[in-house]
Amino acid sequence: MTAPVFVVESLDGVGPGSVLTLDGPEGRHAVSVKRLKPGEDVVLTDGRGHGAAGRVLRTEGKDRLVVEPVEFPEEPEAAPRITVVQALPKGDRGELAVETMTETGVDAIVPWTAARCITQWKGDRGVKSLAKWRTAAREAGKQSRRLRFPDVADAAGTKQVAALLAAADFAAVLHEEGAQPLAAAELPAEGSIVLVVGPEGGVSPEELALFAEAGAKPYRLGRTVLRTSTAGTAATALLLGRTGRWS
Repeated sequence: MTAPVFVVESLDGVGPGSVLTLDGPEGRHAVSVKRLKPGEDVVLTDGRGHGAAGRVLRTEGKDRLVVEPVEFPEEPEAAPRITVVQALPKGDRGELAVETMTETGVDAIVPWTAARCITQWKGDRGVKSLAKWRTAAREAGKQSRRLRFPDVADAAGTKQVAALLAAADFAAVLHEEGAQPLAAAELPAEGSIVLVVGPEGGVSPEELALFAEAGAKPYRLGRTVLRTSTAGTAATALLLGRTGRWS
């Protein structure tokens, strides 16, 4: 079993001889839920690619963990960078999509308010929903032992998505009709890949036309039809394998 991962605000200036204190909600989870004891291994990360791995020196109360790091692993930015534009699913399926894409290895997630989305992020609901997506990415990053968590952007409209696609080295829209297999696409070894996952009702003809103008082509994953909440994870896995990031 690999050492559990907990998040700290910053690891700036941390090096040999440092002693770190984990407190707040993360400290409470480590002490009261995980019940970590002195001598056990632990990894602290800022979620931005930096880590501090060591052993627990002691616990203080119910929510403070004192750690002496002895190794300082780094997780560099991966190439090519994979961004999934995820249309807003119904219910809690958005959080599920974020969770599984994070565990798989996606680098960035962009919530998309597509024309055929039933769910709409407006006002306080939008703020709360975005916060839930970001929390899901953070917790899944910890669970999967990542040091660099995926960025979860603010919700984007269709024109903003088109601009992302235009700037990508490889731009794709998951679609069924007339689409070539993503497994056969020519992918870049560096740069950025942006993949659009539409809502349950599909990407509208107007959106497809706008994305095509931005340079995005339609691709399909296979013969079966996946839910919007699982398509991004399946596509990310395929891209990670084909680009050599899973080699």
